Amino acid sequence: MPETLKLSDAGHHFILGLRPGPTLHEIDREILEKVQPAGVILFRDNFDQTAFYADWHRQLAELRQAIAACLKRDRFIMSVDHEGGRVVRAPAPVTRFEYATHWAGKAEAIGRAMGHELASLGFNLNYAPVADINSNPDNPVIGARAFGAAPEAVARAALAFARGQQSEKVLACVKHFPGHGDTTGDSHYTLPTAQADRATLDARELVPFKAAIGASIPVVMTSHLMVPALDTENPVTLSQKVVRDCLRTELGYQGVVVTDDVGMHAMDDYREAPGLAADILNAGHDLIMLCAHWTDTRKLYDFAEAVLKAGQAQDYATRVLAPSRRRIEALLQRLPDNRPVLLPESVFEAHRALGTEFGGERAEVM
Repeated sequence: MPETLKLSDAGHHFILGLRPGPTLHEIDREILEKVQPAGVILFRDNFDQTAFYADWHRQLAELRQAIAACLKRDRFIMSVDHEGGRVVRAPAPVTRFEYATHWAGKAEAIGRAMGHELASLGFNLNYAPVADINSNPDNPVIGARAFGAAPEAVARAALAFARGQQSEKVLACVKHFPGHGDTTGDSHYTLPTAQADRATLDARELVPFKAAIGASIPVVMTSHLMVPALDTENPVTLSQKVVRDCLRTELGYQGVVVTDDVGMHAMDDYREAPGLAADILNAGHDLIMLCAHWTDTRKLYDFAEAVLKAGQAQDYATRVLAPSRRRIEALLQRLPDNRPVLLPESVFEAHRALGTEFGGERAEVM
């Protein structure tokens, strides 16, 4: 790496998943300062689950301030997975709606409620809605997280949710392209294969994503899957055929594409490859997510070096990095500037009542 280049010159291509704890870990502090990633993602253990609302909310505000201080900027991605069901990170009184399948018909109202609460916590991007089709009853990871099994209905509900959430100044991300619904494996633990042929993908899995592209949803998350109908050799995360050719060229998506957590076990056979990060961007991604739950996020240092090394080639810099940088900058400029504020109990009461209309709340979280 030339002496004139710093890790931060590639940092905008990364999302860092923080280590457990409601305060900023020193290792994360160092990564944020040296790599300067585009942003962070928080999980359940980044909230004090036993504290009163005012106390854990204050800790969250302080954590956000610490992140901004390390990044030396206020505009950064402050993101979370917040879908309902078990995929809820923040403690009470944040509303625990049921899984999406229970409120597909009221998705816009639920999206608005979730967006209102997330914005009050300082988040500006939520990795939702799930645009997968619940097409395989043996799927261990999607199931009720999907809005349903009918492609057009899923597309309508996903877009309605996105509209509601974005009306409250929290950007949406549809996931997990090109569809994780028809698998029998969980990519957190293994590399699943989607067996549908291309005609079935077009008629089923791709329908909600086509709708999302038509609606200019700002972010798409890909899946760690093998999809032989599109690429017989590479997982989606590394596949130019899936991301660059199908998603970007064929379907015309011009927004930001983010990976799922590269630390997940689906990527075990690929994660130590020296050029992994550069290959992921070459496939058509813009942002690479690496979270502390599955791996040591100091791996971001190697990832950033790999991107800088690849960028020394003029073709790679022009064809891959330059357009990706423009997409990321456009997203960062679009990010709402949400600062943590306490909400009155009446807001949570109204949201709990809304949730009760669709089968009540679910307190279990991941």
